Amino acid sequence: MTNYNILVVENDDAIREMLMFILEKAGFKPTAATTILQAQMAVDTEDFDLILLDWKLQDNNGINWANKLKKDPAHKNIPVIFSIARGEEDFIINGLDTNADDYVTKPFSPNELIARVRVALLRQGKNQRESQIVAGGITLDTDQRRLGIGDRWLEVGPTRFRLMHFFMTHPNKAYTRTQLLDQIWGRKVYIEERTIDVHIRRLRQTLEEHGKKDIVQTVHGFGYRFTLAA
Repeated sequence: MTNYNILVVENDDAIREMLMFILEKAGFKPTAATTILQAQMAVDTEDFDLILLDWKLQDNNGINWANKLKKDPAHKNIPVIFSIARGEEDFIINGLDTNADDYVTKPFSPNELIARVRVALLRQGKNQRESQIVAGGITLDTDQRRLGIGDRWLEVGPTRFRLMHFFMTHPNKAYTRTQLLDQIWGRKVYIEERTIDVHIRRLRQTLEEHGKKDIVQTVHGFGYRFTLAA
């Protein structure tokens, strides 16, 4: 993996050190900043592939700085992931609409954090050469179209592969059956919603046989979610 430069903006010493450790272990090159002023100086002097930003900082609001950053032609294309405290999700929605690419909640799951970083880089086109997507203890080989769990490689059908690709690049978020149908088959193809249930059931059977029983969860009355916590 290329050593992508990631700016970590966090004023809590323990959390910042943990983030730096997780990112370094995953092969990234993190740089630390504790204030918006330090962060601004960093982006003005060095090129970053992604910013992991505490949305509330002592010297300024992280959302305001992200908004300013996105309006700057020199920095507007840098993906921004907010780090927020659990329970503050509702306060971050407006920020996600305009300023940020994603968010992670504290306390962090290392797997979830790295998965979201990789997805943000992928969406920005910075990760296009990587042929493998890793999340939740599962590896998806996009070149050979196969699924890896532990030290075993599994052959799966094209629909299950596309489902897993979507789930692994959009972890820990719930999607309706209609949304999943649109992602897998496209909006121009009419397929009954219950079709997705059949493919989800087959995918689950494959995952359950290899110790990943609850990684694809049913969200009752809504749809399905791929969870990195399982």
